[in-house]
Parts: sequence; structure tokens; C-alpha cells
Amino acid sequence: MNRHSLSLLAAAVLAAATAHAEEGMWMPKQLPQIAKALKAGGLALDPRTLNDLTAFPMGAVVSLGGCTASFVSPQGLVVTNHHCAYGSIQYNSRPDRDLLKQGFYAATLADELPAAPGSRILVTVDMKDVSADILDARTLALDGKARSDAIEATEKKLVAACEADAGHRCNVYAFFGGLQYQLIKQLEIRDVRLVHAPATGVGLFGGDADNWVWPRHTGDYSFYRAYVGPDGKPAEFSKDNKPYLPRHHLKLASPKTSPLNEGDFVMVAGYPGRTNRHRLPAEVDFAFGWEQPARIQAMGESIALIKAETAGRRDGEIRMASRMQGLQNYFKNLEGQQQSYAGSDILARKQAGFDRLTAWIHADARRQARYGADLAATQRLLAERQATVRAEHLMGFMSPALLNAARQLYEAAEQRAKPDAERKSGFQERDLPRLKAAQQSLDRRYDEPSDKRLAAHFLAQYLAQPAGTLNEAWLGALGLKAGQDEAAVRAQLDKLYAGSRLADTATRMAWLGKDVAAFKASDDAFIRAAVALYGDDQKREDRDKELGGQLQKAYAGVQQAMIDYHASRGEAVYPDANGTLRISFGKVQGRTPGADGGTWTAFTTLRGIVAKHKGPDEAGGEFNAPAEQLAAIQARQFGDYYVKALDSVPVNFLSTLDTTGGNSGSPVLNKKAELVGLLFDGTLDAVISDWDFNPRMVRSISVDARYMLWQMRTVDRATRLLDEMGIR
Repeated sequence: MNRHSLSLLAAAVLAAATAHAEEGMWMPKQLPQIAKALKAGGLALDPRTLNDLTAFPMGAVVSLGGCTASFVSPQGLVVTNHHCAYGSIQYNSRPDRDLLKQGFYAATLADELPAAPGSRILVTVDMKDVSADILDARTLALDGKARSDAIEATEKKLVAACEADAGHRCNVYAFFGGLQYQLIKQLEIRDVRLVHAPATGVGLFGGDADNWVWPRHTGDYSFYRAYVGPDGKPAEFSKDNKPYLPRHHLKLASPKTSPLNEGDFVMVAGYPGRTNRHRLPAEVDFAFGWEQPARIQAMGESIALIKAETAGRRDGEIRMASRMQGLQNYFKNLEGQQQSYAGSDILARKQAGFDRLTAWIHADARRQARYGADLAATQRLLAERQATVRAEHLMGFMSPALLNAARQLYEAAEQRAKPDAERKSGFQERDLPRLKAAQQSLDRRYDEPSDKRLAAHFLAQYLAQPAGTLNEAWLGALGLKAGQDEAAVRAQLDKLYAGSRLADTATRMAWLGKDVAAFKASDDAFIRAAVALYGDDQKREDRDKELGGQLQKAYAGVQQAMIDYHASRGEAVYPDANGTLRISFGKVQGRTPGADGGTWTAFTTLRGIVAKHKGPDEAGGEFNAPAEQLAAIQARQFGDYYVKALDSVPVNFLSTLDTTGGNSGSPVLNKKAELVGLLFDGTLDAVISDWDFNPRMVRSISVDARYMLWQMRTVDRATRLLDEMGIR
């Protein structure tokens, strides 16, 4: 972005900050520009403190790589959502030690369990604009794959220099469709341990039935702890490691002196995954007209097949639990988006906005010269990419897990033969721990009956497509033919699975150290298939890089035009979420009308748990509150967490915070930056906000910290953790 555009954008942000004060996932560097809106909303802190990533409170907010969390004690105790820690709970569960059902509480430090392989706690310490480095004059003169390769090469150089500071993980993130780039530096804590998780009947109360639904009564919280080596630096798991001592941690709001009430100011800091509010009409039309319905169909079939294959097999259910949770969550989210989109004017409004942008460009010869070609190229290139997505959609569902593992292992061997700087991103020395973790995690997340059923089902669908559209390399590698039915596919898969030893963890891990020659000489069925597919994999990757380089060039130009257009009108433009640290602010507020036509109150209470409880044998066991909890509610053992106006303990609350996936586990803070809740969900009729923000509809759902503390003290008796957090 040029300096003129930056100044216009800054002015636009300031001018428009109060128009829709609750819209926007703001970058920390933007917060001084919206300081007036933050103070008007109720923030008691100096807004400038939020711009300092190493100061309080931002220094206490961390990423889990897909979820958010926060330090809540000086001894590295971390709180996040139950569903964010679900993979670690699942990984440590067995039929004879079912932590998913029973919950887990480590009475001492020695009892804390290693989290799932690859678990990380990432503390952001610096963000630096590197747009000029990435898009230097040499790169700007390039196009297609050459441009993609140049961008990747510069990113790797920047990352290598950044990671010379040992113990840190650095990544370059694109903003505004590749118009801007930020280098983000994070302390990478690699020894993560599970400390406490409530039983499923608390942490997942309501299950899929209540997911994205209000009123809600879910205790969606769990605790990790960060550990470092004896020298205080990040290290792999070791019994000699000690708890990490963070520079800052959040204090939980006192239920007596800082009670949360409807209308109160709240803000959330976190790592939202991805929004699509700046997408062009052609992208919106394709997403809702074809891509998302196709995903919904495939995910729905996957869920049904996994349920059928694991029925009556608790070990299979445990092994597939993490995948099922992800599938069900995304499936319902996309269904909600489609329902909101159907019959709406979203596409018409997007098109009208795009038409205004186009008219603005064509109204001035200089703007036409600057943006016209990019505008036309973007439309053409998007259509090309969409055709590829249609053709290869099922390829994302049909590959057996062990084949995926073999392809990753073989790619690692091919890349290891090159100098580290020339290896692909994801396969450098810095990535080896993550590669190991990915292979290791299959130990407790691979269920052959489910995997084989899924592969056979989707391969048969793929083979039913016109023969001329099929990928010949895939057919040859797996020994399949166009038109084969599921029974024939299953028979061939039986041979492939029987001819592979990759299901054995030790065997699979050993392949990480073998060279290309060993792979080519192997008689393992999935290794052989991976080697056979490698040429086609590279061909398709080069194709995507060529298109990606062309699209980056054109799309960035369109985004620049969009920014300049809105800035000229005094309108704010914040970047879409992309997994980087953002802050949103709003207030605790119910909604009238709710999705059911009635009034949504701001808080739910313990009474709702009792009303919804059905026991283990009804509604799939999704509304099965623990007996100890029900007894405490019945006896009105509310303690300090009782709220007179509610005549109970608050469980969940609604707010106008602008959030999305990745914000899960984010600390919800009051005006003094005290933790009052953990964000964990939105409402089904408002998940469309990823594409189209509607301030009247948008509500985020959080677990009230008072409910978490009540459950920990009264039911689970997690006194060690309460004492550690200073809760008396």
C-alpha cells in the first residue's frame, strides 16, 4: 500500500469508528486510531496500551494455532475452550480411562499430562510490516509462478533471520489479498500439558444439538500449562522442565466488586481465523452457489459414515472424536451460512458495491490506467481457479489417511536432499518437529474401519464422474478404473491397506529419516502409491503457483482500488481476519427478536441446565449433566457466584463482539481488562457475518467466568488451580 493510501485509510478509520462501533476485528496498530470509540464505549485503560504486544493485557493473550488462550497465573497456567483442548483430551483418553466422558483434573504439577503431539502455545512479541521487502521492484516485475516463487523465497529469508532468535516461530501473513505483508514473531512454547478439563456433560453440554444455538448452557473451558527447559527457554517435553513464567497474566474479575451486567463494555483479544467481507461478487456467488453446498454434502456424508462405523466401538469413537467434532462444527456453521444467504440480498448488495467501485475506476483516466487491467484480470483468473476447485473437490475427501501420511513422508525425503533454504515451506528444518507431530498424532487418531469406509465412499463417487475428467495418476497409483462401484473400490482398498505397515507408529516414524532411494525401493503399498503420485502432485502444485502468482498481482490491485475508493468516501476498511492478533469491542446485550422470534436475554443460568438435562440415554447423551452438578444446583450451593437479579449463577452470555472461528478460547475482558468470560461460539443465524456483517443480528456467545469458577469450586473441587489464580 502506498503512503497516500495509508494516510487516507487512517483518516477513514478514525472518521468511521463510531458509525458501527462494534464492527471490526482491529489490528493492534489500528487501536490508537479508534481510541475515542473505545473510550466512549467504556474502556477504562489507555487505549495506547493495547497497541503494545508485550505489555498488559496483550502480552497475556496467546495463540494455540487455531484457537486462542490466555495466561491466568504467574506459573504459566493457560485457560481456553474445552473444544480447543478437545484434541488433547481425546489423545489422552482410552476406553479404560475415558477423559472425554469423565473429565480430568491434575491434583499436582506431576499429574499434568502431555498435550497432543504438535500442541503449541504461541506468544506474539512483534509485528513488522514487510510489504516493501516482499513486493520489491524485482518481484513486482514478475508474474505467474516466478512471482509466487520470489514471494516465497523472500518470506523464507525474512523468517530465517527472525528465527535466529532461538525459541521463536516467525511467519509472514498476507493482508488485503496480498497487498500488504506482516512478519509476525512469536515465542513458541513446545511443552504443553493438560491440567484440567470438565466432564463432557459440562464442557460439551448440549453437544451438536445446541451448537451455534441460543439459549446455551455449556461450560466450554479447559486449562493447559506452558513448560520450558530448566534454563527458561522453550524446549521439548522433559520431566526436568519447569512452568513458564509469563511477563503478564490476566486477573479474573471479582464477582463481588466487578460483576458483569447487561450493557457493560467488553472487548476480546484473539486470533480470528478467516473472514471474507472483502470478497468480490464472483467469489460470493461461487461460494454459496456451489462450493459450500458441495462441502456440506460431503461433510454430512462423512459424519454419517463415521457414526455408522464407530457405533458400539468406544475405542473407535474416541479415535475419531476430534475429527468428528471438527466436521460437525464446520458442517453446522456452513449450513447456517447457507440458510442466511438463501433469499437474502447479500449478492445483490455485493454486486451493487462492486459496480460502484467499477464506475469510480472508469470515471477517471488515471484510475482506469492504474486499476482497470487488474479488475479485468481478476475476474478471468477467479473463473479459472473455480473450475479447478470444481474438478478436484472430491480429491480432498477420498485419500486414505495412510496415503496422506506417505505423501508427506516422501515429500519430506525429496526436500531433505536440497539445501535448507531451497526446500519448500513446511519442509525445512524448522518444520521437522511439526512433521513428526503430524505423523505421531495418527497413533490415537487413526481408525482403519472408518478410514477405509470414507475412502471407498468418496473414491466411488469420484470414479462415477466422466472418465475424461479423472486424474489418471490417481487411478494408476491406486489401481482403480473409471466407473468402478464402491464394492470394487473396497476390494482394491483392502489390498492396499493389507499391503502397508504404516499403521504401525514406529514404522511410520522411521520413514522420516529415510532417503528418496529407500522410498522408491519400498514394497509398502501406500509408499509406492505416494511415489507414483509425486510427479502429478508437483505438476498440480506448479499449476496452482502459476495461477496464484497471476492472481496475487491482479487481486492486490483490486484491493488497493477498494481501499482508495472507500477512503475517498471517509469509510473504514479493516483487513479481513487471517489468523493474526485482532481486537474487537462491544457490550453485553441480548437480542430482540431472537432467531426463534422471542426475546433473547443476555444471560442463561443454572436453571437451564436442569431444564435441558435428559440423562445418558436420550438425545444421544448430549444433555447429560453430571449428577454432582445437578445435586449442587438443587441444593442452591451458589456461593459467591450467585447473582440476585438472576436468582442463580450465570452460565453463558451474549455480546455484540465481532468474532469468528479462531476466536474460540479468546478472553473476554471488561473495561479494566479483567477476564469475565471465554468466547466460544456465535449464533447460527449470524455466522453469515464472516461474509456480511449485520450489527442487528451479530451476537457472540461466551462462557461466564462465574460459572467456570463455580463449577471448579463446588463440583470439581479444583482448589489448587483456584488458589493459583488468586481466587479466594
